[in-house]
Amino acid sequence: MTAVIDTNISIKELVEKYPETLDILVANGFEMFKDENKLNSVGKILKLGSALKSKGFDEETFVKLLEEKVEQERNVSDVTMKKRVAVGDIKVKGLLPCPVRIPLLEGFDSFTEKFNEENGINITYKLEAASVGAKFLEEEIAKVESEDELPDIFVSAGFETFFDKRAIGRFKDNGVFVNPYFGEKLNDDFNGVDIEDPKGDYTIISTVPAVFMVNLQEIGDLKVPESWADLLSEEYYQKVALPVGDFDLFNAILISIYKDFGLEGVEKLGKILLKSMHPAQMVKNAGKKVAEKPVVTIMPYFFTKMVRDVSTMKVVWPKDGAIISPIFMLVKKERLEILKPVADFIFSKEVGEILSHKGLFPSLNSEVKNILPENAKFRWVGWEYIYENDIAELIKMTNEVFEKSADEVR
Repeated sequence: MTAVIDTNISIKELVEKYPETLDILVANGFEMFKDENKLNSVGKILKLGSALKSKGFDEETFVKLLEEKVEQERNVSDVTMKKRVAVGDIKVKGLLPCPVRIPLLEGFDSFTEKFNEENGINITYKLEAASVGAKFLEEEIAKVESEDELPDIFVSAGFETFFDKRAIGRFKDNGVFVNPYFGEKLNDDFNGVDIEDPKGDYTIISTVPAVFMVNLQEIGDLKVPESWADLLSEEYYQKVALPVGDFDLFNAILISIYKDFGLEGVEKLGKILLKSMHPAQMVKNAGKKVAEKPVVTIMPYFFTKMVRDVSTMKVVWPKDGAIISPIFMLVKKERLEILKPVADFIFSKEVGEILSHKGLFPSLNSEVKNILPENAKFRWVGWEYIYENDIAELIKMTNEVFEKSADEVR
């Protein structure tokens, strides 16, 4: 039965009826409802529609996101649940990009069945949709007290969790993980990009590029921005939609802007913000008359291909490089021999083509022909910078500066 969610439902009723939706609410700025007392008090009175209006979210788009989450949890249980309840010899966990989660799960399910049959080794996995946000990973890692409690393979995007010394970062420093493909040839699209972890711990299997979607109906006499420097200019103050709710990508943007433009760049990023907008909202509203429509929206490259009225929109791949958020794979070093076939599948051409061709997430597998504009460049903060800085603290600090600057302009 298809879930139909009415915006007149209270937050408390929504979470009680569809517990899966709490993850989406928390990941999009409603963290207060993790507190049971707040859920039972404020949540009992506050209607979903009113809550969405308070954050500036498009109701139809957000409700669809909630309904999709319910469907994913309940209707694809044949693909996922049987793997969650069994106790396996190999455990895999993480987050998958929403546009490719189902084909990846189907491919992984076929692989694990064959692997189990041929090797007598059971694989269990819990691969959530990225829409649940980094909180899922943080909560999973918070429960872990020793490396023995870690899953054998972790797959997810993200900066903060992977480099935070209080999260997965503490295990990286202890040499728990290994990149099985360290030193091997990577996809030529990443030539000249410092994309491989020089310490050989983390494996990057793919990336999420951030590009510009320019609304030609709204731009007027403004120059179409061709680079991040162009976009940070005063003429774009309060004219840009940013993926603030997409923690992985937004944190990558923050760190990259801070590295190359300093605190002044982060302050300017806050000043250009018109609104926080899920890319799906931008796609849905393209061509429509909407109050306070952004001139430019920064979004994952995938969403640019969903715009129907291309005559009113122009996709700009920044000439100084699309800022990328990496999709990591973490493999336990001590179990590499038994885990290698599973890692090989995750880093395979088959999975790489699903990521690249269906999700427009460029793969690092050298056999994959990525779908990219001609001469597309990537802007990656680089491993030297990562190792020289406390990334978790930088993310916290730059978020504070960004929010203060955005509030001052408003």
